[in-house]
Amino acid sequence: MAKFFDELNDKHREFIGAQKIFFTASSPLDAAGHVNLSPKGMDSFRVLSPTRVAYMDINGSGNETSAHMLENGRITIMFCAFDGPPNILRLYGKGYTVLPGHEEWGELSALFHLPLAARQVIVADIHKVQTSCGFGIPYYEYLGERDQAIKWAENKGAEGIEKYQAEKNRTSMDGLPTAMYDEF
Repeated sequence: MAKFFDELNDKHREFIGAQKIFFTASSPLDAAGHVNLSPKGMDSFRVLSPTRVAYMDINGSGNETSAHMLENGRITIMFCAFDGPPNILRLYGKGYTVLPGHEEWGELSALFHLPLAARQVIVADIHKVQTSCGFGIPYYEYLGERDQAIKWAENKGAEGIEKYQAEKNRTSMDGLPTAMYDEF
């Protein structure tokens, strides 16, 4: 049975800290737009307060979440137990993107090990927390982190990454501008 909370408690924080993967979901306002669902890992999630969280976002082929944060801010973040007792934890909130050089970047980026692949931090103010049983979630064994994103960024170098972001990360697949739109 689902339970709802207004903020994260210590039990929620402990559960989040034990997970190796989480998922983010966002969408544009236009019903014809695409819903985005992304897996995240690499020790990239931080609880900032009972109602505020952040994650370090690495370079990717799209930048849908940033576009959706700029347009409407709606975000859902989900954690699932793939080992131990079953559990699903969802965070519902309004988010925004923080880019290198922006006012909050220094404070937020200090919370993470920032590889060259890091492109932005997504911050979300949480207005609802939901837990549910997770009885249908299968067991999976964690084998480790992938290093392809780090190696890709190292091979590209800072100039190559900037060029890639200018080409691939300025707009969403639906044509919405991202927070990076005016950066290049």
